[in-house]
Amino acid sequence: MGQHPEVLWAQRSSDSDEDKNILYVTVNLPDIVESSLKYDLTPTSLSFAAKTTHDKEYSFDLQFYDEVVPEVRSFAYDLNNHRTKSSKRLNSRSFFLILRKKNKASEYWPRLTKDKARNAFIKTDFSKWVDEDEQGEAADEVPEDMDMGGLGGMGGMGGMGGMGGMGGMGGMGGMDFEKMMAQMGGAGGGMPDFGSADAGPSGAADEEDDSDDDGPPPLEDAEPAK
Repeated sequence: MGQHPEVLWAQRSSDSDEDKNILYVTVNLPDIVESSLKYDLTPTSLSFAAKTTHDKEYSFDLQFYDEVVPEVRSFAYDLNNHRTKSSKRLNSRSFFLILRKKNKASEYWPRLTKDKARNAFIKTDFSKWVDEDEQGEAADEVPEDMDMGGLGGMGGMGGMGGMGGMGGMGGMGGMDFEKMMAQMGGAGGGMPDFGSADAGPSGAADEEDDSDDDGPPPLEDAEPAK
């Protein structure tokens, strides 16, 4: 028999809106091997067993205080109506469930389990918990890392599609910035004076630069733009 993982829970209640009459249950267990995950959700119970990448086994069985709706959907199934049924999500840190309570009621459940005996591995999820009389002002607790389907997690924006990750602006359609700067100088009567042309990042002249180049060539000597 495996050891118990930490189980965190919080809840919302409503006697009129079933989407706000729910339980948040998080099996706080990193590195679950997905192929080893076994769970059985019934209206009155939840059973869980899994192995981690460290080859350790975890499991638990609990009886709910009251009934839940056992039909479960993946979060990616319907983002706009993910709370119409119970929902689940597995990531590298945890196994997360949103369980809809079967019976609508304005009062909170007094506890998660039917058994009044304290289970040391079941704890209040203070990151999601709000007091019963303040739940109307609480934001929905949708996981930050939920599967967003076609968005693919934005993937670092991939360099903004052809801008080359801005890398020195070197991907901007092959522009020759030296020629462009020369043209700008001719159109505006010369570039503003930003200090010595051979000054370093701190504003001091580069003492190791032996070049006698005092700046861009006179405008009439500039190479015409191609």
